[in-house]
Amino acid sequence: MPGARDQGAARARWLGIGLLGLFLLPVSLSLEVSVGKATTIYAVNGTEILLPCTFSSCFGFENLHFWWSYNSSDTYKILIDGTVKNEKSDPKVKLKDDDRITLEGSTKEKMNNISISLKNLEFSDTGKYTCHVKNPKENDFQHQATIFLQVVDKLEEVDNTVTLIILGVVGGVIGLLIFILLVKKFIAFIIKKTQEKKKECLVSSSGNDNTENGLPGSKAEEKAPTKV
Repeated sequence: MPGARDQGAARARWLGIGLLGLFLLPVSLSLEVSVGKATTIYAVNGTEILLPCTFSSCFGFENLHFWWSYNSSDTYKILIDGTVKNEKSDPKVKLKDDDRITLEGSTKEKMNNISISLKNLEFSDTGKYTCHVKNPKENDFQHQATIFLQVVDKLEEVDNTVTLIILGVVGGVIGLLIFILLVKKFIAFIIKKTQEKKKECLVSSSGNDNTENGLPGSKAEEKAPTKV
């Protein structure tokens, strides 16, 4: 029957979507690698720079493999290669291409830091630096993150004049608004007090008129009764 056939197709479709979700869920919760928020960093020739890298895994890790690679327009090479036995041990370096490179990170106490430092920078060090991590506990799932290093002769001073002007204008506008609000409240207070005084004056004036006219309920002196 067409109705039964359609229901069977719909069930099969939902089953396929469910199985796909179960397959993608471990991937979405698996290994992640980060080199920080900045995608490009600048350093002066002859100085030292820290290239940050941290990783995280919801499933933990064992015999984790990590390495840093360098890539420029005409060069690709592995800078450092190492492993981490488990979460209670520090990284162990197996290969290092350059003596200027030092592993600075630690994986103890869930720091999961495999950052490296590069000393005595040269202009030829400009290029892409990629931190790779492979976790056997996640079926050798691999993830990486890249940061670009630009070696310069000197760091340019950032001109903050425009920023300071904008901050000054914004601060002035905010101050003016606060001043206007205070003046508005002060004027409202004065008007309220003036109206209260006018009201008191009107009540007092009305009482005086009643007294002078000798109206009932007034405070006018009572006349003595006439003797017959």
